[in-house]
Amino acid sequence: MDNCSRMYYETPIGWLEVVGDEKGVEVVRFMDEEEEHQPVGESEAVAQCITQLDEYFKGSRQTFTIPLIQSSGTVFQQQVWKALETIPYGEIVSYLDIAQKIGNEKAVRAIGGANSRNPIAIIVPCHRVIGKSGKLVGYEGGLWRKEYLLKLEGYLS
Repeated sequence: MDNCSRMYYETPIGWLEVVGDEKGVEVVRFMDEEEEHQPVGESEAVAQCITQLDEYFKGSRQTFTIPLIQSSGTVFQQQVWKALETIPYGEIVSYLDIAQKIGNEKAVRAIGGANSRNPIAIIVPCHRVIGKSGKLVGYEGGLWRKEYLLKLEGYLS
């Protein structure tokens, strides 16, 4: 990544690290409180991402328009992450729904694994995927954050 930029944004549910360059954003991840916050450089895409995340948390943004860089992950993981991007704000799908969408109904467990490795939290909305039973399961940022995000989006009350 050329001219890498790393910035931080404090949300109601913890700090996010946002990494990217002038071409787009490559990482949005929740940080542990004890991790050091050392901004590096500044790119328009990363600054724009933080602005859009702020709007999202204030309830005035439902879709993100920043360019994403999907350079990590396997071909399968990238396929899953692309499918996640199609889940509308305020809606949920099951792991089976994603498996059907990518044409591989037997890949439900692997989809869970790909979700847990999603490098672009919130914007690639893996928090909108729930278990077949309708239960909130498996969110890398913690189920309490998943619940918060789904409440913010109006899915849970």
